[in-house]
Amino acid sequence: MRKEKLKSPLPMREGISASRVWLPKDSEKKWETILDFLVERFPFISQEILEDRMSRGDIVNETGIAFNKKTPYQGEIFLFYYREIPNEPKIPFNEKILFKNENIIVVDKPHFIPVTPTGRYVKESLLARLKHHYQNEEISPIHRLDRETAGIVLFSCNSKVRGAYQTLFQKRQVSKRYEAIAATSALDFPLTRKSRIVKSEPFFIMKEAEGEINSETIIQVIQSEKNLSKYLLKPITGKQHQLRVHMMSLGIPILNDPFYPVLLPCKGEDYSHPLQLLAKSIEFTDPLSGQLLNFQSLQNLTFSLET
Repeated sequence: MRKEKLKSPLPMREGISASRVWLPKDSEKKWETILDFLVERFPFISQEILEDRMSRGDIVNETGIAFNKKTPYQGEIFLFYYREIPNEPKIPFNEKILFKNENIIVVDKPHFIPVTPTGRYVKESLLARLKHHYQNEEISPIHRLDRETAGIVLFSCNSKVRGAYQTLFQKRQVSKRYEAIAATSALDFPLTRKSRIVKSEPFFIMKEAEGEINSETIIQVIQSEKNLSKYLLKPITGKQHQLRVHMMSLGIPILNDPFYPVLLPCKGEDYSHPLQLLAKSIEFTDPLSGQLLNFQSLQNLTFSLET
């Protein structure tokens, strides 16, 4: 079975790099055509849409030859295609570039913009925006923020040195500080929350569970005003939704959290109540230059919010 790294025959388009899918050796299924396989592989995409993409030459083989709706099935090759979202919503916020050199880009991300293509957003993802703006297909996130979270995100723009920066995060050599607004608590701060965080249901929700600890957050109060407080959160580990789960577990879920403690219905294009969580700063020693770098978000959380 051949699944080595192949360069895409399709060029980047509007910041979107082509995706690929492996066509398995045809056995009992006996797909007659490439289209038959795609209809089964992507049941959420109508056959009409797939046929339209084929007619535009947007579904090709490893050498760039376009498939059509009558192309016979052939196994053990890669198929390349562009991921498209019909009527993709426009997100009415713009990121700010805080720093860029030949190796990294530091971005101040607004709420609601996903870092990478996900769900209903492809072109509107931060990754696609940056690739399109700089016309650089090598741009890749070194770490992630939730779509709902605003603040500092670090990207690599040079694949040859990406690993050096990723290693900083893997070895916990990056200092990250977040700010959050939540209810004022009678707990004694500062405190450290340690727990085991695991997948829950639905699949994109996390929860605390018994067992070996795999997450740790230092939490302290920055400011209190009546029934709301601003908290400083220092994650020692980097589990998915760690800060949101830890704050919920302490009885002070972050204001406007659509997942915790209760999963709320999707609000669509309602941007009126952003999650009050901000990746305020990031600090690390550049693995190439040896220089200590510190980047601060220009955004701020305020108390002038509905409670």
